[in-house]
Amino acid sequence: MLRIGAIFVVVCMVLIAGSVGAVAYLGLALDISTAGLLAMAVLVALVLYNTIDNRLRDRRELGDQIADLSRGTADLARQVAELSRRFNAVEGRVDTSINRARGATVPLASEIGELGLLVQQLADSVAHHDTLLHQVATAGAPSATPHNGGELAAAADPLPLRERDTVSGVPRFQGLSREEIVELVRQAVDENRIDLYLQPIVTLPQRKVRYYEAISRLRMEDGEVVAAADFLPFADSAGLLPRVDNLLLFRCVQVTRRLRMKNHDVGVFCNISPATLTDAAYFKQMLDFMEANRALASAMTFEFTQRDYRSFGPIERESLGALAQLGFRFSLDHIVDLRMEPRDLAQNGVRFLKAPAKLLLNQATGAQSDIHPEDLADLLARSGIDLIAEHIESERMVVDLLDYDVRFGQGFLFSPPRPVRAEALQSTADVGAAQAGELVAAGASPA
Repeated sequence: MLRIGAIFVVVCMVLIAGSVGAVAYLGLALDISTAGLLAMAVLVALVLYNTIDNRLRDRRELGDQIADLSRGTADLARQVAELSRRFNAVEGRVDTSINRARGATVPLASEIGELGLLVQQLADSVAHHDTLLHQVATAGAPSATPHNGGELAAAADPLPLRERDTVSGVPRFQGLSREEIVELVRQAVDENRIDLYLQPIVTLPQRKVRYYEAISRLRMEDGEVVAAADFLPFADSAGLLPRVDNLLLFRCVQVTRRLRMKNHDVGVFCNISPATLTDAAYFKQMLDFMEANRALASAMTFEFTQRDYRSFGPIERESLGALAQLGFRFSLDHIVDLRMEPRDLAQNGVRFLKAPAKLLLNQATGAQSDIHPEDLADLLARSGIDLIAEHIESERMVVDLLDYDVRFGQGFLFSPPRPVRAEALQSTADVGAAQAGELVAAGASPA
């Protein structure tokens, strides 16, 4: 149909041009060559006009089609957005229902587990007492006197009642009262005998040192070293934890500066107690000190236990917010369960989660937690939190953890905590003049 119309238009233009030439030749008495040229000019003008008109018409039609397509695309986008909103709403309701169901069953499972543990302990205690009673019975009835009953009680509990509150389980503190132990800890703090140890945190499976955890050790006058878990409870009861944290923090900054001179990718985890966050005087000093060293914010991470973090009140939260405003990040260790919300942790500045390897590899953990251990690393990564498996003691643990996509590991398999060398704790001015040696003893050097 279009072809016939085009032929008709061409015929018409030729007839018009011929008519104009004939009129010029017959009516205007022009010679035939001039009349022919005029007819040809008219034909060319008609052809150009038709071509331009067709182009303009095609452009208008194409513009209308593009506008219709744009309106259809916009409508489709609105429909997709509405479907996405509805899907998110349904997904949120499903997650809420699942969390409610888990919240209803987890406490029951926890109580059943605790009840089973208590029953097991009761059974062990009854078996032990039956054994002792059998020994007493075989010795003869006359010997079953109150004196023997006292020996039985002593066998069940080797420490007298009045001594259990005053004797520490630490060999170095054995036989000392609580007041004497506190005084020893106070003297160590006053005499600056709180030493800094570093334990590396490595990448898996490459085992390249990526971070260090700063650990405090108390050095006795005779050179014996006491672990943090053994002396910190006494320091806490005496109100010495803020002083210990300030000593540790100052040394962590020195060590971090020295590490950054060698490798900008290495960072340090520094443990801070809740007592420091709530002590107005010490925390003000700490905040001023960290503001002066905010250039180290990307390399220093403050660490708290999961139990302490859950017990934080408004004062602790405000202190964490002040540190977060300076750019410092936080880490949680001593994880005892996986009941957590990664998005809430990320919003509060938590960037690392250190879970024991045995907890992650325990088959019962997934049944008693909101998060299955196999999904923990991926779920945390979506919120910008890295998972670190600690207390790794065997190669088998490393192989199993790789199946869980764990990127970092820490434990005695890689290196035990080692003391920081003296030159690493020199002032900034002396660091440049110190020998270019390793920060810590062999086996824990930066990658």
